[in-house]
Amino acid sequence: MKKFLAILLSAVLVLGATAALADSVTLVYAEVNPITSLMGQTAVYFAEKVAEYSGGSVTIDIQAGGAIGNEADVVDGMVGGAGMVDLCRISNFTLNAYGCTQIQLLSMPYTFTGREHFWTFAASDLGKEILDDGNAKNIGVFGLFYVEEGFRSFFFKDPVEDITGMAGKKIRVAPDPIMTGVVTGLGANPTSVSFTELYQALNTGVVDGAEQPIANFYSNRFHEVAPYMILDQHTLGCGSVIITNVAWDKLTQEQQDAIMKASADASDFNKNLSASYEAEAKDKLIAEGAVFYDVTDLAPWQAAVAEVIATSVPAGYEDDYQAILAMAP
Repeated sequence: MKKFLAILLSAVLVLGATAALADSVTLVYAEVNPITSLMGQTAVYFAEKVAEYSGGSVTIDIQAGGAIGNEADVVDGMVGGAGMVDLCRISNFTLNAYGCTQIQLLSMPYTFTGREHFWTFAASDLGKEILDDGNAKNIGVFGLFYVEEGFRSFFFKDPVEDITGMAGKKIRVAPDPIMTGVVTGLGANPTSVSFTELYQALNTGVVDGAEQPIANFYSNRFHEVAPYMILDQHTLGCGSVIITNVAWDKLTQEQQDAIMKASADASDFNKNLSASYEAEAKDKLIAEGAVFYDVTDLAPWQAAVAEVIATSVPAGYEDDYQAILAMAP
């Protein structure tokens, strides 16, 4: 009898362990920047909080540094149901190609006056609506939380000290029609280069420059080959972390709740860290030989891209764009 009970207890323990194992989920998270970057550290914090709140039943496997591919290809696979990636941190323009045109409002140049302006928008009903636009458009992915990495500025292999120096420069742009329009409006030549190939493209002269937030300028070591940055701050480098519907549906209600709680924490973490991370990166850049040029008069820059704004606000969302502008402190 004792032997039978021992066998029965052993079977129960095995079944219990199997059930616990079946409930465990690993989700792959793609990040194009290094793990040491602001976006990489945000991903690490998010993963830690997911593990904590899910009791260890959900593991976030972070694949940073573009290990799985560039952002556009990763998102294409997520939307197409490839199943290789469950979560990804994206730039806001990325979902435009899949019908999420409302999010294009966040890519307009000189829209946000500062970080406070952006985070006021992010907490608003309109911010939540745009974050969930993937669900509204039924494309198979939706946003979990917003992030930002500071304002984007142009940097070059050779000094560019004012707007006149932009003329004729070959500037790398992401596959974003708004950014392409901005570069063209400034008199430069937009050139398509994958982010994972940008360092080499700068090094070999395929492009003369590019644009990134200061934090990414440092973490990707772009200053080693293009050390001159002009602080025009044309666009806030804001984005969001998205998840596939397939991955979401794998989770229990408790695990989904854990993901959402971790998302709120990770967004706050990013918000609180971004400014200090940028300041620290700038100090390190200067110490390593990077040169920064301030823009004291934004008027000619804004005038150069006015047509881009006028023609790029998606039809039907004009009031939403004005609402975002009105949120400025």
